Amino acid sequence: MLTIDHISMEFSSRPVLDDITFLINRKERIALVGKNGAGKTTLLRLIAGEYQPTSGRIAKDADMTIGYLPQVMLFQDNRTLREEVMTVFQESAHELDEARFIAEMDRTIIGLGFERRDFERPCSEFSGGWRMRIELAKILLRHPDLLLLDEPTNHLDIESIQWLEEFLKTSPSAVLMVSHDRAFIDNVCTRTIEITLGRIYDYNVNYSRFVELRKERHDQQVRAYQNQQKMIADTEDFIERFRYKATKAVQVQSRIKQLEKLERLEVDLEDTSRLNLRFPPAPRSGDFPIIIQDLRKDFGDHNVFHDVTFTIRRGEKVAFVGKNGEGKSTLVKCVMGQLDYLGTLKIGHNVKIGYFAQNQAALLDEDKTVFDTIDYVAVGDIRTKIRDILGAFMFGGEASEKKVKVLSGGERSRLAMIRLLLEPCNLLILDEPTNHLDMQSKDVLKAALQDFDGTLICVSHDRDFLNGLVSKVYEFGGGRVKEHLGGIYDFLRAKKIENLQDLERTNYGPTPTINRRSTDSQSIRQGTDEPTSAKLDYEAQKAAAAEKRKKERQIARTEEEIAALEKQQAEIEQLLALPENQTPENFQKYESVKHQIEQKMYEWELLSEE
Repeated sequence: MLTIDHISMEFSSRPVLDDITFLINRKERIALVGKNGAGKTTLLRLIAGEYQPTSGRIAKDADMTIGYLPQVMLFQDNRTLREEVMTVFQESAHELDEARFIAEMDRTIIGLGFERRDFERPCSEFSGGWRMRIELAKILLRHPDLLLLDEPTNHLDIESIQWLEEFLKTSPSAVLMVSHDRAFIDNVCTRTIEITLGRIYDYNVNYSRFVELRKERHDQQVRAYQNQQKMIADTEDFIERFRYKATKAVQVQSRIKQLEKLERLEVDLEDTSRLNLRFPPAPRSGDFPIIIQDLRKDFGDHNVFHDVTFTIRRGEKVAFVGKNGEGKSTLVKCVMGQLDYLGTLKIGHNVKIGYFAQNQAALLDEDKTVFDTIDYVAVGDIRTKIRDILGAFMFGGEASEKKVKVLSGGERSRLAMIRLLLEPCNLLILDEPTNHLDMQSKDVLKAALQDFDGTLICVSHDRDFLNGLVSKVYEFGGGRVKEHLGGIYDFLRAKKIENLQDLERTNYGPTPTINRRSTDSQSIRQGTDEPTSAKLDYEAQKAAAAEKRKKERQIARTEEEIAALEKQQAEIEQLLALPENQTPENFQKYESVKHQIEQKMYEWELLSEE
């Protein structure tokens, strides 16, 4: 459907993409991953036609359509929500039945978190995040052959993310997406392309399996790199020792030419995911850092929530979840004393609050550098790790010397997060902390929060981030706050049951589908007695045997795929033996099949080892 053919891209003579080639087939769902700055968004914009490559070409079917959702968009018109989305129908009215389109439009808009009462509101009344949802709805309703999505979940709540998840899994469109939401891309995508050091690595597996395969590949690359570095050092040592010895002149010249011709290996050696970052020890607070009774908050005639009563104990880690606009951030601001309210809200004895919200970035000193901002608050041994910490949050190298005044909004948010990590507190309140973090940075933050010995309130829509971090969930909705014991996936499973019961009683709108395939190692088995030790041993053996049979089937399937690809490679080689068939398209096919064989052989080796 679409071919990326030896694409290279440079900005100000700095290579971003270096001679990359791959295919996108119809109905494929591909995750595009890599560190921030690796070139993911650049690649999307190249495919969308917003950039032209420095070299190479992008070939696509003549009738192919592309829908592109960037991270940042400009909004201008003042149509109502319904009128804006209906422009999709007006653009292609000759192809669609209006009644069928309106029904699908309503399902899509509601699935993305809007309510029917929003349909006639002017788009100008919606925030940038909600405007992004409107643009996403328009793109989805066009049903393009290829969807390019750059961080589509950043402005969605958990239910809307799950609705989009199910939509994409059943959509006939191919999907190429950039997302730092691990659970989302794991559930949607079946192929993963990593960009690193300007090159790509293509894996025909979902994200979780990619992580395993990437670690194997990375370890192999590191070993090869280290071996080459030793060989280079030994060769240079030989040259220096015998450079001026006449009897060794031939060997010295031979070694010099050998080094000149050597293709130097590159490997991304930075591995910040293992950085052991810890919060300063939390000063001891009272047993109940937060006590709330009959809390109510109104904005004019609009009630945000009422009759809210709960207590958070010292050391608890809890999540605030719910649709946007249901009062999560409002309650946080009440706790912080930024808003007035009715009812009782008590902050416990000796509670020291560390607070992160998007506007925290505005409080940074613009005249300081990134390094100085962190150096100012760091104390003790942590001072020796400042550059490692900055690297973990994408401020490595020269970026640490940037002035705060030149940072983007996302960069300022990350810097504010780092500063918060280093300040002593015993109650952390984080409002959407992961929106501007890549996966490695999120891993570093999550590990630090898991080790944090104080109390945590986290407002987030990121299921993977919350999984294994919180043990209680407070759901905001309909003016109420409901407490759910257990982790985030326990909450989602319970909510699925509640929604089904609600549907039996009422028929109000579509309910986002919750993906039952998601697993949680900490989930509670319900309705079963505690298994005996003997039963566990038998079950473990049974599971191991089943896993072995599964691997054997995968090996057999991989061997069949390799044989088919090798046959295809031989046929292309025969074709290329004739000069008239030596076209760029045929050479590209040959390179593509060769790359697929290498990938399958790599998968076969790993499966055989397992």
